Amino acid sequence: MPACVSEAFVLRTYPLKEADLVVSFLTRDQGKLRGVAKRARRPKSPFGAGLERLSHVRMAYFQRETRELVSLDSCELIRSQFDLVSDYWAGVALDYFAEIGEQLLPAAEPNERFFRLLAAVLDSLRPAGEPDGGRVWRAVAYFSLWAVRLSGWLPELHVCLGCGTLLDDPEPSERAFFSRGRAGLMCGACRRLAVGGSWELSVESRAIAAAMLRAPVTRVEAAGWSQSKAADLRRFLVQQIESHAERKLVVAAMLEEV
Repeated sequence: MPACVSEAFVLRTYPLKEADLVVSFLTRDQGKLRGVAKRARRPKSPFGAGLERLSHVRMAYFQRETRELVSLDSCELIRSQFDLVSDYWAGVALDYFAEIGEQLLPAAEPNERFFRLLAAVLDSLRPAGEPDGGRVWRAVAYFSLWAVRLSGWLPELHVCLGCGTLLDDPEPSERAFFSRGRAGLMCGACRRLAVGGSWELSVESRAIAAAMLRAPVTRVEAAGWSQSKAADLRRFLVQQIESHAERKLVVAAMLEEV
Protein backbone atom coordinates (compact mmCIF):
# COMPACT_ATOMS: atom_id res chain seq x y z
CA MET A 1 0.00 0.00 0.00
CA PRO A 2 2.27 2.82 -1.22
CA ALA A 3 1.90 6.26 0.39
CA CYS A 4 1.73 9.23 -2.00
CA VAL A 5 1.86 12.98 -1.50
CA SER A 6 0.73 15.18 -4.39
CA GLU A 7 0.01 18.84 -4.96
CA ALA A 8 -3.67 18.96 -5.92
CA PHE A 9 -6.84 20.97 -6.51
CA VAL A 10 -10.08 19.67 -5.00
CA LEU A 11 -12.72 19.44 -7.72
CA ARG A 12 -15.77 18.04 -5.94
CA THR A 13 -16.89 16.14 -2.85
CA TYR A 14 -19.75 13.66 -2.36
CA PRO A 15 -21.26 12.51 0.96
CA LEU A 16 -20.55 8.91 1.92
CA LYS A 17 -22.17 7.18 4.86
CA GLU A 18 -22.64 9.35 7.93
CA ALA A 19 -19.31 11.11 8.27
CA ASP A 20 -17.17 10.38 5.20
CA LEU A 21 -16.65 12.11 1.87
CA VAL A 22 -15.72 10.92 -1.59
CA VAL A 23 -13.30 13.52 -2.96
CA SER A 24 -12.48 14.10 -6.62
CA PHE A 25 -9.16 15.93 -6.94
CA LEU A 26 -6.70 16.86 -9.66
CA THR A 27 -3.07 16.13 -8.86
CA ARG A 28 -0.10 17.63 -10.63
CA ASP A 29 1.61 14.28 -11.21
CA GLN A 30 -1.12 11.60 -11.27
CA GLY A 31 -4.05 13.39 -12.93
CA LYS A 32 -7.59 13.20 -11.58
CA LEU A 33 -8.17 10.79 -8.70
CA ARG A 34 -11.02 9.95 -6.36
CA GLY A 35 -10.62 8.93 -2.78
CA VAL A 36 -12.42 8.45 0.51
CA ALA A 37 -11.82 10.94 3.31
CA LYS A 38 -12.95 9.23 6.50
CA ARG A 39 -14.58 11.35 9.21
CA ALA A 40 -14.26 14.42 6.95
CA ARG A 41 -17.80 15.61 7.78
CA ARG A 42 -17.30 15.62 11.53
CA PRO A 43 -16.80 18.93 13.38
CA LYS A 44 -13.20 18.09 14.25
CA SER A 45 -12.28 16.71 10.87
CA PRO A 46 -8.59 16.00 10.31
CA PHE A 47 -8.97 17.62 6.87
CA GLY A 48 -10.20 20.99 8.13
CA ALA A 49 -11.06 23.41 5.30
CA GLY A 50 -8.76 21.63 2.89
CA LEU A 51 -11.56 19.88 1.02
CA GLU A 52 -13.42 23.02 -0.05
CA ARG A 53 -14.01 23.54 -3.78
CA LEU A 54 -10.77 24.24 -5.68
CA SER A 55 -8.67 24.41 -2.54
CA HIS A 56 -5.01 24.13 -3.48
CA VAL A 57 -3.62 21.45 -1.18
CA ARG A 58 -0.88 18.95 -0.63
CA MET A 59 -2.80 15.68 -0.49
CA ALA A 60 -1.49 12.55 1.26
CA TYR A 61 -3.15 9.29 0.25
CA PHE A 62 -2.73 5.54 0.01
CA GLN A 63 -3.35 3.73 -3.25
CA ARG A 64 -4.02 0.06 -3.89
CA GLU A 65 -3.83 -1.30 -7.43
CA THR A 66 -6.97 -3.36 -6.91
CA ARG A 67 -9.13 -0.42 -5.76
CA GLU A 68 -10.55 2.42 -7.80
CA LEU A 69 -10.77 4.80 -4.83
CA VAL A 70 -7.67 5.85 -2.93
CA SER A 71 -7.69 6.37 0.84
CA LEU A 72 -7.07 9.97 1.85
CA ASP A 73 -4.87 10.37 4.90
CA SER A 74 -4.56 14.16 5.23
CA CYS A 75 -4.30 17.38 3.25
CA GLU A 76 -2.22 20.45 3.92
CA LEU A 77 -3.88 23.65 2.70
CA ILE A 78 -1.64 25.66 0.39
CA ARG A 79 -4.20 28.22 -0.72
CA SER A 80 -7.94 28.59 -0.22
CA GLN A 81 -10.27 30.27 -2.71
CA PHE A 82 -12.36 31.69 0.13
CA ASP A 83 -11.27 35.26 -0.68
CA LEU A 84 -12.91 34.98 -4.13
CA VAL A 85 -16.39 33.83 -3.15
CA SER A 86 -17.52 37.24 -1.90
CA ASP A 87 -17.90 38.21 -5.57
CA TYR A 88 -20.89 36.41 -7.13
CA TRP A 89 -19.43 36.02 -10.62
CA ALA A 90 -16.08 34.86 -9.30
CA GLY A 91 -17.89 32.23 -7.23
CA VAL A 92 -19.81 31.01 -10.29
CA ALA A 93 -16.55 30.92 -12.25
CA LEU A 94 -15.02 28.66 -9.58
CA ASP A 95 -17.96 26.25 -9.94
CA TYR A 96 -17.52 26.36 -13.72
CA PHE A 97 -13.80 25.53 -13.57
CA ALA A 98 -14.43 22.66 -11.18
CA GLU A 99 -17.28 21.22 -13.28
CA ILE A 100 -15.23 21.28 -16.48
CA GLY A 101 -12.28 19.64 -14.77
CA GLU A 102 -14.58 16.96 -13.36
CA GLN A 103 -16.24 16.26 -16.72
CA LEU A 104 -13.29 16.51 -19.10
CA LEU A 105 -10.43 14.82 -17.32
CA PRO A 106 -10.08 11.03 -17.52
CA ALA A 107 -9.19 9.19 -14.32
CA ALA A 108 -5.54 8.66 -13.37
CA GLU A 109 -4.13 10.20 -16.54
CA PRO A 110 -1.36 12.72 -15.76
CA ASN A 111 -2.07 16.16 -17.23
CA GLU A 112 0.26 18.75 -15.74
CA ARG A 113 -0.66 21.30 -18.42
CA PHE A 114 -4.30 21.27 -17.26
CA PHE A 115 -3.13 21.57 -13.65
CA ARG A 116 -1.02 24.61 -14.56
CA LEU A 117 -3.92 26.10 -16.54
CA LEU A 118 -6.20 25.86 -13.52
CA ALA A 119 -3.54 27.39 -11.24
CA ALA A 120 -2.98 30.27 -13.67
CA VAL A 121 -6.65 31.23 -14.10
CA LEU A 122 -7.24 31.09 -10.35
CA ASP A 123 -4.30 33.42 -9.76
CA SER A 124 -5.58 35.74 -12.49
CA LEU A 125 -8.85 36.26 -10.59
CA ARG A 126 -7.10 38.01 -7.74
CA PRO A 127 -6.72 41.82 -7.62
CA ALA A 128 -3.84 43.22 -9.61
CA GLY A 129 -5.02 46.73 -10.41
CA GLU A 130 -7.59 45.48 -12.95
CA PRO A 131 -11.40 45.67 -12.90
CA ASP A 132 -12.93 42.72 -11.03
CA GLY A 133 -15.48 41.89 -13.72
CA GLY A 134 -12.83 42.03 -16.39
CA ARG A 135 -10.71 39.47 -14.58
CA VAL A 136 -13.62 37.04 -14.19
CA TRP A 137 -14.80 37.06 -17.80
CA ARG A 138 -11.27 37.00 -19.17
CA ALA A 139 -10.47 33.97 -16.98
CA VAL A 140 -13.65 32.11 -18.00
CA ALA A 141 -12.99 32.60 -21.71
CA TYR A 142 -9.31 31.72 -21.39
CA PHE A 143 -9.95 28.59 -19.33
CA SER A 144 -12.71 27.39 -21.69
CA LEU A 145 -10.53 27.83 -24.75
CA TRP A 146 -7.50 26.06 -23.32
CA ALA A 147 -9.55 23.29 -21.69
CA VAL A 148 -10.96 22.44 -25.13
CA ARG A 149 -7.54 22.68 -26.74
CA LEU A 150 -5.78 20.51 -24.16
CA SER A 151 -8.53 17.92 -24.60
CA GLY A 152 -7.76 17.82 -28.34
CA TRP A 153 -11.19 19.11 -29.37
CA LEU A 154 -10.42 22.63 -30.61
CA PRO A 155 -11.08 22.88 -34.36
CA GLU A 156 -9.41 25.31 -36.72
CA LEU A 157 -10.97 28.72 -36.20
CA HIS A 158 -10.04 30.13 -39.62
CA VAL A 159 -11.34 27.35 -41.89
CA CYS A 160 -14.90 26.35 -42.83
CA LEU A 161 -15.61 22.80 -41.72
CA GLY A 162 -17.84 22.18 -44.73
CA CYS A 163 -16.02 23.51 -47.79
CA GLY A 164 -12.57 24.46 -46.55
CA THR A 165 -12.97 28.18 -47.23
CA LEU A 166 -10.46 30.31 -45.33
CA LEU A 167 -12.45 32.54 -43.02
CA ASP A 168 -9.67 35.10 -42.54
CA ASP A 169 -8.19 35.33 -46.03
CA PRO A 170 -7.26 37.89 -47.23
CA GLU A 171 -8.85 39.80 -44.33
CA PRO A 172 -10.95 38.57 -41.39
CA SER A 173 -14.18 39.62 -43.10
CA GLU A 174 -15.78 36.25 -43.90
CA ARG A 175 -18.58 35.55 -41.43
CA ALA A 176 -18.25 32.34 -39.41
CA PHE A 177 -21.05 30.30 -37.83
CA PHE A 178 -21.39 27.30 -35.54
CA SER A 179 -24.18 24.95 -34.55
CA ARG A 180 -24.68 22.37 -31.85
CA GLY A 181 -23.28 18.96 -32.70
CA ARG A 182 -20.84 20.20 -35.37
CA ALA A 183 -17.14 20.09 -34.62
CA GLY A 184 -16.10 23.34 -36.29
CA LEU A 185 -17.08 26.60 -37.97
CA MET A 186 -19.06 27.14 -41.16
CA CYS A 187 -19.01 29.89 -43.76
CA GLY A 188 -22.27 31.61 -44.75
CA ALA A 189 -22.88 29.31 -47.70
CA CYS A 190 -22.44 26.11 -45.68
CA ARG A 191 -24.55 27.52 -42.89
CA ARG A 192 -27.55 27.66 -45.23
CA LEU A 193 -27.16 23.93 -45.88
CA ALA A 194 -26.90 23.01 -42.18
CA VAL A 195 -29.82 21.52 -40.30
CA GLY A 196 -30.88 23.20 -37.06
CA GLY A 197 -30.10 26.54 -35.49
CA SER A 198 -26.77 28.32 -35.70
CA TRP A 199 -24.94 31.24 -34.12
CA GLU A 200 -22.28 33.60 -35.42
CA LEU A 201 -18.74 33.65 -34.03
CA SER A 202 -17.66 37.23 -34.56
CA VAL A 203 -14.40 38.42 -36.06
CA GLU A 204 -13.59 40.05 -32.72
CA SER A 205 -14.05 36.80 -30.80
CA ARG A 206 -11.93 34.87 -33.28
CA ALA A 207 -9.18 37.45 -32.80
CA ILE A 208 -9.50 37.14 -29.01
CA ALA A 209 -9.16 33.36 -29.26
CA ALA A 210 -6.08 33.68 -31.44
CA ALA A 211 -4.49 36.09 -28.93
CA MET A 212 -5.30 33.79 -26.00
CA LEU A 213 -3.66 30.84 -27.72
CA ARG A 214 -0.41 32.83 -27.95
CA ALA A 215 -0.14 34.32 -24.46
CA PRO A 216 -0.62 33.50 -20.75
CA VAL A 217 -3.86 34.69 -19.21
CA THR A 218 -2.24 37.61 -17.37
CA ARG A 219 -0.89 38.94 -20.67
CA VAL A 220 -4.41 39.22 -22.07
CA GLU A 221 -5.75 42.69 -21.32
CA ALA A 222 -8.58 42.59 -18.75
CA ALA A 223 -9.81 46.14 -19.34
CA GLY A 224 -12.99 46.28 -21.40
CA TRP A 225 -14.12 42.76 -20.53
CA SER A 226 -17.74 42.23 -19.53
CA GLN A 227 -20.30 39.45 -19.63
CA SER A 228 -21.18 40.34 -23.23
CA LYS A 229 -17.62 40.32 -24.53
CA ALA A 230 -16.75 37.03 -26.27
CA ALA A 231 -20.11 35.56 -25.17
CA ASP A 232 -20.34 33.91 -28.61
CA LEU A 233 -16.91 32.35 -28.09
CA ARG A 234 -17.97 30.96 -24.70
CA ARG A 235 -21.13 29.49 -26.25
CA PHE A 236 -19.10 27.85 -29.01
CA LEU A 237 -16.61 26.34 -26.55
CA VAL A 238 -19.31 25.12 -24.16
CA GLN A 239 -21.04 23.40 -27.07
CA GLN A 240 -17.77 21.68 -28.01
CA ILE A 241 -17.35 20.47 -24.41
CA GLU A 242 -20.93 19.25 -24.12
CA SER A 243 -20.77 17.48 -27.46
CA HIS A 244 -17.66 15.51 -26.56
CA ALA A 245 -18.56 14.93 -22.90
CA GLU A 246 -22.08 13.91 -23.98
CA ARG A 247 -23.75 15.80 -21.17
CA LYS A 248 -24.91 19.34 -20.41
CA LEU A 249 -22.82 21.59 -18.20
CA VAL A 250 -24.91 22.81 -15.28
CA VAL A 251 -22.92 25.93 -14.37
CA ALA A 252 -22.47 27.18 -17.94
CA ALA A 253 -26.10 28.35 -18.02
CA MET A 254 -25.57 30.29 -14.79
CA LEU A 255 -22.71 32.21 -16.39
CA GLU A 256 -25.04 33.55 -19.07
CA GLU A 257 -27.67 34.86 -16.62
CA VAL A 258 -28.22 38.58 -16.83
